Amino acid sequence: MDPITDVFTAMHVQSVLYGRIEACAPWGFEAESSPKACFGTVLRGNCWLSVSGITKQIALAGGDCFLIAPGQAYALRDHPLSSTRDITEIVAGQSGKIIHWGGSGPASTLIGGTFEFDEASSTPLMELLPALIHIRADRVRTTGLQTTLQLLADETAAPGAGSQLVVNRLADLLFIHAIRAYIASDECSRTGWLHALSDSQIGKALRAIHENLEDSWTVASLATVAGLSRSAFALRFKQLVGVAPLEYLTRWRMYKASNLLRDRKVRLAEVAERVGYYSDAAFNKAFKRVLGMTPGQYRRTESPVKAAGAAL
Repeated sequence: MDPITDVFTAMHVQSVLYGRIEACAPWGFEAESSPKACFGTVLRGNCWLSVSGITKQIALAGGDCFLIAPGQAYALRDHPLSSTRDITEIVAGQSGKIIHWGGSGPASTLIGGTFEFDEASSTPLMELLPALIHIRADRVRTTGLQTTLQLLADETAAPGAGSQLVVNRLADLLFIHAIRAYIASDECSRTGWLHALSDSQIGKALRAIHENLEDSWTVASLATVAGLSRSAFALRFKQLVGVAPLEYLTRWRMYKASNLLRDRKVRLAEVAERVGYYSDAAFNKAFKRVLGMTPGQYRRTESPVKAAGAAL
């Protein structure tokens, strides 16, 4: 399984909220930091996006789309100096509806929404994705992304029976297509997990880890896969991914183990083996170091999802 598929299939989406906003200047809204990932696209008009941790506001034009990672506060407005209002007050109880907002000036149309994950599921996303992925209209070249954006526009313009389900599926596709477009673009950060995936050498090692998680990987064996010396591989991996190779391996093994532990029919020993541990003691020690409790305690916890999210 390739790394992107592995990460996103392991995540548990609880719900998708969305809306189509017909905004007339002056207008502006903001959203506080939350465990939700946000998506949006500008169908017509222009606006400005600001994201916590990013100094400059980003100009958005018709046809642009964006993804904002969990944990990031953001604001959208028609002008860099326009005042904003909490988005929850604007869209309260109106998920799936067309929302009219603002004054009587030039109009913009936006589609936006959020993915709500359980706490444990959102942790890898927060760690791996950049704060913002912005795909400009002139870079939306892939048929898949163009088609998804058009279908979103059509569905939200005339909601009908089952629209919530349709938009949920389209939002999933938008997420993946936007990430693929970002990886292929020259705007992909020179560091970070997504850039590392596209690196000809470190990408090979990441794919090997995700495809064969149970293998007895060492820095040396991963360096061989990447075609680098042990020292050069360790240095480059940490520069791009942000953590050492074996730390990345351990974190992902424990995340996968936490998902397997939700199925109480799977024995603890089998969980350990499926993530590359053949010693109960070693598995317990690694699991406790990453998640703050033993696998047995995690499984016995009344709400293991909540516990894992807090520990990470």
